[in-house]
Amino acid sequence: MERLLEATARAERDHFWFRGFRRFVEPLVAGAAEGVRPDILDCGCGTGHNLLMLRRYGRAYGIDLTWAGLQYARGRGERLVARATAGQLPFANGRFGLVTSFDVLYSLEDEIEREAIREMFRVLKPGGKLIVNVAALAALRGNHSVLSGEVRRYSKGDLRTRLEAAGFRVTHSTYTNFSILPLVAAVRFKQRMSGHVESQDEIAVPPAPVNRALSALLAVEAAALRIVNMPVGSSLVAVAVKP
Repeated sequence: MERLLEATARAERDHFWFRGFRRFVEPLVAGAAEGVRPDILDCGCGTGHNLLMLRRYGRAYGIDLTWAGLQYARGRGERLVARATAGQLPFANGRFGLVTSFDVLYSLEDEIEREAIREMFRVLKPGGKLIVNVAALAALRGNHSVLSGEVRRYSKGDLRTRLEAAGFRVTHSTYTNFSILPLVAAVRFKQRMSGHVESQDEIAVPPAPVNRALSALLAVEAAALRIVNMPVGSSLVAVAVKP
């Protein structure tokens, strides 16, 4: 995980995938925080980069299990971060108006994942919202899955079932990265043929012209997502509410 954080810290600002991810989730965060400016908890904040975005919409806190991630976050000036596990959050019931979890749940074993979702439900206020992003579609498992400690990839129905089991009501979900799916599928198929190994290749920033072109594709997809959901993709994002 520390190797993953080191690679992620280098890529988060410029890599087309991270740029696309922020374009996908920021409108959802803005909608969840509209007219409220809630206290926000990011479960698994990693290097703290997403806290920069979350702070535009409320007071943002972060927890992460890795010291390396928290050191990166503190090095960026983040002070509202703490070492903790998502399966046992050190906060009172109903403390937050918005909870986020970006690319964390898929790396948790089943029981810990269930505990984490229950804990997110517990620390939310009634009417509070949860936004989660996860890896999608088991067929897309690849080398990055080994690096990230991926336990599972989700379908839309699977994620909904897991959230609803904790008491959430899912109000929105869509696949993302549909526009680059042929590229992702081709890369992952090649990796599957040669055997999966730990690799940082997919989060290394590609040559500038390629990175710009793929960033542009994801920007178009992000604009389209304001109108329609994607039928398939390599990631899945959902919004759920605590009744």
